[in-house]
Amino acid sequence: MGLKIKDIIVKEEISIRDLNKKIVAIDTMNMLYQFLTTIRQPDGKVLTNSKGKVTSHLIGLFSRTTHFMERGLKPVFVFDGKAPEIKIKTWEKRTAIKKEASLKLQEAEEAGDIEAMRKFSSRTVKLDKEMIEDSKRLIKSLGLPIVQAKSEGEAQTAYMVKTGVAYASISQDYDNLIFGCPLLVRNLSIEGKRKKVGKFAYKTVKPEAIKLEEVLKKLDITHNQLIVLAILVGTDYNPDGIKGIGQKKALKLIKEQRDNFNKIFEIVEWGKNCPEISWKEIYDTIKNIPVSDEQNLEWHKINDEEVINLLVDEYEFGRDRVESKLEKLRKQQGELKQTGLNSFF
Repeated sequence: MGLKIKDIIVKEEISIRDLNKKIVAIDTMNMLYQFLTTIRQPDGKVLTNSKGKVTSHLIGLFSRTTHFMERGLKPVFVFDGKAPEIKIKTWEKRTAIKKEASLKLQEAEEAGDIEAMRKFSSRTVKLDKEMIEDSKRLIKSLGLPIVQAKSEGEAQTAYMVKTGVAYASISQDYDNLIFGCPLLVRNLSIEGKRKKVGKFAYKTVKPEAIKLEEVLKKLDITHNQLIVLAILVGTDYNPDGIKGIGQKKALKLIKEQRDNFNKIFEIVEWGKNCPEISWKEIYDTIKNIPVSDEQNLEWHKINDEEVINLLVDEYEFGRDRVESKLEKLRKQQGELKQTGLNSFF
């Protein structure tokens, strides 16, 4: 969802080593979209093989997942299920935005405007069914578990952390917090040096941990009040939020009115600004999002043949690079087996 509350959130810089031997639940769709928007050609186009099949998502997924494995993490990949009915309007808006971006991209291509091409290409990103299925194939062939959410993937990862199945949820978005996630880790999928947008310079991106309990304590609000704050600034179910109400103004309003939610939405004139949906419907959707207890978390040995078949034979990855990475992981698993493989897998 990309909840816009980063300026008021308590963050703690961590190292990937802090997650060694920890089960982490990954908001997979969020991660795949990151790869599609960041792993691109200079003109902004996604990377493809000789047959025109997109490879950006698999390049990112293979590189980052094996990086996690090498660092001793136990990743679990959570995929979205059926979206709430009220999300359909959000999808309609996003589709319209992508159509507009596609038209502007075409204009930029005709004009040979590389900067504009780069800008509008990222706005036309689409994760289709084939990309999702091939991502699942890669994850399974690496011996890693997949959890199918009943609804929102981020809600499922939050539930897994709340129930102790996982140590932390991995996502770039803050939305996990409104679903009650005790520990959210950001920047894990983009850790390292990254080029600054529009500049010939780089910045270092480090993982950061966000603890819900500490966030609520610092803000001096309850979890229910955080949900209301999110609705005011905009969620995936009301992306625009209330015009003129940012995260700091929303926080001030909530502290003034506390649990008098009806009064809060009366003050911001919800009925006038968002006549198409009730704030209570959004609130109840977030509070009662369906989650699954079907989490068969089993880690297996890597199936080298399947990985090579998918990446090298189908998507034309360099064989040497893939085999080198698999050899490194195979050696690591062999060392783990000698010290007691069950302690990790």
